[in-house]
Amino acid sequence: MRGSRRTSGGVLVTALATALAGLAGTASAAPAGAGEAQAADIAQTTPVKWAECSKDQLKGVPPEQATQYSCARYRVPIDHDDASLGTIDIALMKRAAKVPGQRIGSLFLNPGGPGGSGLRMPIAGDRLFRPQVLDRFDLVGFDPRGVGDSNPLRCFTTAEDAQDVQSQLLPLPLSRKEISGTLAGYRDYGQFCRRNAGALLDHMSTRDVVRDLDQLRAAVGDRQLTYTGFSYGTLVGSTYAAMFPKQTRAIVIDGNVDPKLRTNDGVSYDLQRAQGFEIALDAFLKRCAQVGDKCAFSKGGDPRAKFDELREHVRTEPITLPGGSRLDLASLTNAVSGALYSPDGFGQLAKGLQQAYDALHPSAQSQSAGPSLLRPGRGGLVDLRPDSPYTGNDSYLGVNCADKPMRIDQAQVPRIAAAADRESPTFGRYQVFSDIAACPVWPAAKTSDPYRGPWRVRTATPVLVVSNFYDPATQYRFGQRMADELGNARLLSVDAFGHCILGAARGVDDAAAAYLIDLKVPADGQVFQPDRQPFTNPAQG
Repeated sequence: MRGSRRTSGGVLVTALATALAGLAGTASAAPAGAGEAQAADIAQTTPVKWAECSKDQLKGVPPEQATQYSCARYRVPIDHDDASLGTIDIALMKRAAKVPGQRIGSLFLNPGGPGGSGLRMPIAGDRLFRPQVLDRFDLVGFDPRGVGDSNPLRCFTTAEDAQDVQSQLLPLPLSRKEISGTLAGYRDYGQFCRRNAGALLDHMSTRDVVRDLDQLRAAVGDRQLTYTGFSYGTLVGSTYAAMFPKQTRAIVIDGNVDPKLRTNDGVSYDLQRAQGFEIALDAFLKRCAQVGDKCAFSKGGDPRAKFDELREHVRTEPITLPGGSRLDLASLTNAVSGALYSPDGFGQLAKGLQQAYDALHPSAQSQSAGPSLLRPGRGGLVDLRPDSPYTGNDSYLGVNCADKPMRIDQAQVPRIAAAADRESPTFGRYQVFSDIAACPVWPAAKTSDPYRGPWRVRTATPVLVVSNFYDPATQYRFGQRMADELGNARLLSVDAFGHCILGAARGVDDAAAAYLIDLKVPADGQVFQPDRQPFTNPAQG
């Protein structure tokens, strides 16, 4: 994902869904402090045995390019300090360097989440990197432990049990009944996890993922790691640099978390994450006002005032949209938060908001404006046979609740949500009723072994930190803190909207290519521009 929270049913902006669709035998290491963990040694590590990928794995790859790809499964211990707990297999895909004679090594990729499948990321390599990077590196994608094809963490045995529990988890509970029901749902969720998830549940922290990654690095024959990670993947990259500085060659991290805050104070981190969405929304509304007629939501008044009016109305009374669908606070917030990830969808977001505003202030013109851009989402699971196997995975909370200490009782959540409403009126409560509500009752929150620092470790080459000014999910201040906390890092700032930017800002892409290939560190203090700003394409307006 690049998204990092659950979604719910309800009314969604049709155009927002369109915008989001484009996003989409080993050595052990000791759990010591920075630079003290024992790195995997190539000579003592069983190499990866690459083979042909399946048709499903290569879906979308032109047949003439299929020979570039190979796949594998690599065995790692569930607990790197206790072999008696057994092993899991990590799923891998490799896209071979186009110029084998000039190959530097492997470039490992992580899409974020947590819970995002990275297995097929090499297929998208030409959309993320300049051609010279593809010439010189094998791109290696993998599903982290507990994710996708790598022994998915599953808290339920039947889809019916999952539906019963997850249907209780409202993204924006407002009444006392809704709040108590959602909190009870998270308690039920945790109880199912403890019964069904097995030993892996206690070993889902980023530290565990990084120790897997170090073994994979040695298993492909690389003495040092070259890595690019997005969103939560920035925590994987920064943790690797902190734990294995001597094995770090080049790390690019885009859409950065604040590693120190995230791993030491989960409540403050998530509340600040809500502020990041508020900053991005405010910037969107200001840009809408600036471009005037190019933004549909600028019609008939100030976009900021119109949005606030719309939000406060649906907080207490849903709006009936053209076609009969209903827009409530949860569906509005869910749709807007999703759209802020990708500025290519800003024009459609503006149209959807304007239609909702017109429904709040009906006129002859707005009533005849054509079909609604807002429609109800699919609710619930349908056509399930009794005891249908559960095929989902629960790695999102598995990782986050391992890494982010909440240090509160769940009974404090309503008070925290009320304060978040005042500080972040659109996204505060929405953020609280995810990890902050779930992790205090997550069964592995106190039994996991996360890495909490120190972060300031000297690597041979500075880590490359990329951050957008108006990134909703990982606000710009997080990127600044990441660079500062690592110490040996270089921050590339981008005057851009959206979550992550590699592949969409030529200047950043060129700098990243020179860094990955030649270890050329870009000059400090640079601010880059994206290839395209929102509302510049008439079709987006």
